[in-house]
Amino acid sequence: MSFIDEINHVNALIVGANQGIGFGFVKNLLQDTRITKIYATYRQLESASELINLAAEHSEKLICLPLDITEESQIAEAVQTIRNQVNKLHLVVNCVGLLHDGTLQPEKSLRQINPENLLRYFQINSIGSVLLAKHLLPLFKHKERNVFASISAKIGSIGDNQLGGWYGYRASKAALNMFMRTVAIEYGRSSPQTLVVTLHPGTTDTRLSRPFQSNVPPEKLFSVEHTVSQLINVIEHLQEGDSGQFFSWNGSRLPW
Repeated sequence: MSFIDEINHVNALIVGANQGIGFGFVKNLLQDTRITKIYATYRQLESASELINLAAEHSEKLICLPLDITEESQIAEAVQTIRNQVNKLHLVVNCVGLLHDGTLQPEKSLRQINPENLLRYFQINSIGSVLLAKHLLPLFKHKERNVFASISAKIGSIGDNQLGGWYGYRASKAALNMFMRTVAIEYGRSSPQTLVVTLHPGTTDTRLSRPFQSNVPPEKLFSVEHTVSQLINVIEHLQEGDSGQFFSWNGSRLPW
């Protein structure tokens, strides 16, 4: 039985919910009658129109919050807004991630290393999640099972790195994995009902992956809906000893 089935009123938070996998999670959870409240964050209002419209249709269940996870004050403010309404969360998924943006592109060689770009990768892909863990702790410290999942990437596995390149993205996802592994150890003492995991979604047809899809076999390019249903299945089948682990979309454990 899923831990969600054992809880009467399930509250969820999807961070980075205005597009891609995050928006897919929101749409999936809206259809799930076990979920009572969904908090969904977006960084910029102008790119969140679909999410805002969805919230207008489901105003009792879906609440949107502005949040830039590179700004700790905004994380604190968003968490306080949630705490003013509910006293516990059962599912948090951080879907925020950066691979490319304008002039920022994955590095193919050392010649392309740029310190400012590296810092941006780490701010968004790594530090954001550990700041969420810092501020969300009071909402996890209750007696019901709950899950804090961050979307990572297999490319962040040091043991799996055979091709090189993509320095900033690889390293920032590896740092995310280490942050969350460390959070899992501390949460094991301070919030023992919380399972902290990182998840590899597979190559999903989103804006993040679109420029890099040409070499992906069709059967390995997943729709957002497929990816989200796979990840929810992994989340629902997590066991007590799984906290601090790195899982693929099919439930297998990935090497560090």
